[in-house]
Amino acid sequence: MTKRDHFLQILDRKSTHCGFWHGYPNPASIDYLYKEFGVKDDHELGIVLGSNCRWVLPREYGVWAHPEGKSMFGFQDWSERESLSQPGIFADCESVHDVESYKDWPDVKYINLEGVSREIDRAIDAGQAVLSGMWACFFHDVADYFGMEDYFVKMHTDPDVVEAVTDHVVDFYMQANDLLFKKCADRMDMYFFGNDFGSQLDLMISPEAFRRFMLPSIRKLADQARSYGLRLMTHSCGSIGRIIPDLIDTGIEILHPIQAKAVGMDAKTLKKSFGDHLIFMGGVDTQELLPFGTPQEVRDEVRRLKDIFGPNYIVSPSHESILPGVTAENIRAMAEAAAE
Repeated sequence: MTKRDHFLQILDRKSTHCGFWHGYPNPASIDYLYKEFGVKDDHELGIVLGSNCRWVLPREYGVWAHPEGKSMFGFQDWSERESLSQPGIFADCESVHDVESYKDWPDVKYINLEGVSREIDRAIDAGQAVLSGMWACFFHDVADYFGMEDYFVKMHTDPDVVEAVTDHVVDFYMQANDLLFKKCADRMDMYFFGNDFGSQLDLMISPEAFRRFMLPSIRKLADQARSYGLRLMTHSCGSIGRIIPDLIDTGIEILHPIQAKAVGMDAKTLKKSFGDHLIFMGGVDTQELLPFGTPQEVRDEVRRLKDIFGPNYIVSPSHESILPGVTAENIRAMAEAAAE
C-alpha cells in the first residue's frame, strides 16, 4: 500500500491506523531542518518523515510570473508595511464604480504552471497523495486592499464595496484554478485552500458576517474543485467552531490545522461535535508543545490525539508552518509516534 492509498483510506473512513503530514517548514526554519534531516527540499523531508501527502503550493513554484516582477495583488508596497491595518488602496473607497474602474487587478495571462506540474509528478512518483490548487486566501487579500480595521468597518458601512472587491479577488483565483485543474486535476487528490478566520479566542468576524462575505466564495471555490473531481480540504487557524457547520455544508471533508490552544478547538470537543462529518488533520500543539516540550511529551500527546480521533485521522502540527524553535528531535518524535 502506498502512502496515497493510505491517505485515501483515511478519507473514506476505512483506515486501521492514522496518517501523518509533517507540515511546511517556515523559510526561517529551512536551513536548520534540511541540514538536520539531510535533505534538499520539502519533498525529500516529507519522504524521510513518512508523510502520506504532499502539499504542492503553487506560489512556491513560480505560478505567478509577471515579466516586470509585480506582485499578484497590488494593494500596497509590502516593503513599507507596518501592520495588518495599514490602509490599502481601497481604504477610503465608498463606490462600487471605483472598484470596477480599478485597472490593476491580476491577470491569469501571467500564470505559469510548469513548476507546479513538475512538483505534482514528484509527489506521485513518491507514492504520496497530492494536495494543491490556488491557496485562495481571499479573506486576507481583501483585508489588505482595505487595511484590516477598515475592512471590518466597511462590512457595515459599505458592504457592496466589500463584496465587489471580494468578487474580483475570488474570480481571479477561480480563473487560475481553472487553468491549473485543466492541466493537473487528474493528478491531484484534493483541493487544499485556506483563510485564517479565527483568533485565539473566537472568530475575527461574526458568523453572520462570515456567511455574507466569506461563505459564498468558499462555496464557489468548493463547487469548482468538485466539478473537476477533486475532494476538499480547508485550512483556518484559530477558534472557528461556530462556523464549522457552514464549512461542512460546502462539502469540506478535511479540516486543518486544529489550533490546539484556541478556544473550543481541543480534540475531544471537535471529535464529539464534528467527528461524524470531518476528518481532522493537525492538532499537535505548535504554541507550547513542539517548541518547548520534550520528545517524550510530544510522543505522549500524539498518542492521546490518536486515541481521541481514532484511525481516520492525520497527525500534523497545529499550524501548517514549522516555525523556528521547533527542534528536529520533536518533529522526529511526532512522526515516529504517528507511525506506531
